[in-house]
Amino acid sequence: QVQLVESGGGLVQAGGSLSVSCKASGRALSDYAMAWFRQAPGKEREFVAGISRFGGVTDYTDSVKGRFTISRDNDKNMVYLQMNSLKSEDTALYYCAAKISRAIDYRTSTYNYWGQGTLVTVSS
Repeated sequence: QVQLVESGGGLVQAGGSLSVSCKASGRALSDYAMAWFRQAPGKEREFVAGISRFGGVTDYTDSVKGRFTISRDNDKNMVYLQMNSLKSEDTALYYCAAKISRAIDYRTSTYNYWGQGTLVTVSS
């Protein structure tokens, strides 16, 4: 199994940038497809971005395409989400998730491991 710990959240003004990170420990990170999800107050957890086991394939929800970039460094057991041109609607608790499979998936139920989340607040 793998343990995930997110970091890097904080308060940023609209239009600004922020990067969040996910540190994995335990089993080799390359065994997992990885994703970032987010959950805003009163809303369901939603898929933000995903990346295949060796980084060859990425996918994003439409609302963040062109603004967010997911990446990974398997040697460092790290996954990153670079967020640019942030909007107030990006405010949420951001979760890192791992899936024992090569395929990215939008469904929360298909991910085996989750971090505790890091809060991103965008002020308008």
